[in-house]
Amino acid sequence: MSTTILNNPGEKKDETVQPTAAADVKKGIENHKQAAVHHQEAAKHHLDAAKHHEEGNDDKAHKSAILANGHSSMTNDCHKEDVKQHAMSKNQ
Repeated sequence: MSTTILNNPGEKKDETVQPTAAADVKKGIENHKQAAVHHQEAAKHHLDAAKHHEEGNDDKAHKSAILANGHSSMTNDCHKEDVKQHAMSKNQ
């Protein structure tokens, strides 16, 4: 059984794909776990940044804030992938 995914207006041709529900579910689970790890790391670095600011170590605080923002960005990447997967599974 194949599923036809219609492209947006102006795109070339329709694409036929085979549904792989088990693989998609596994990928979704791993994506959620990875997002959770990045959330935890971001929280840790934000708390470190606050502690460093309280102690007057602004350079360390800035470094921790940059690390926190990097993990937040990676979390957003996981979220975008999750949205794509949910949208594709809805179309199948």
